[in-house]
Amino acid sequence: MIYEIALLPVHKERIETFRSAFDEVAPLLRRAKGYGGHLLAKGIESPEMFNLIVRWQSLEDHTPGFEASEDHRLFMMGLEEYFSDEPKVFHIEGGNF
Repeated sequence: MIYEIALLPVHKERIETFRSAFDEVAPLLRRAKGYGGHLLAKGIESPEMFNLIVRWQSLEDHTPGFEASEDHRLFMMGLEEYFSDEPKVFHIEGGNF
């Protein structure tokens, strides 16, 4: 099991609308090969920093898999106007939680 952890910096004035924009593009993520679920959470100390955790069957399912797909391009197009900086993405290994 692989977890993608994405730190998503959102413009302060767009915080309230970001979650609904994410909900609109989330089906593109859900249908990806190897997708096992996700959690999108707004930071408490830094509410403009969202954390996205996605469970993947393998690293390859995420990268190059989803990241190289047209669905990923559309996913990012639907969110890019909300980002105040480039998202940072990390991967970790682990079991279910």
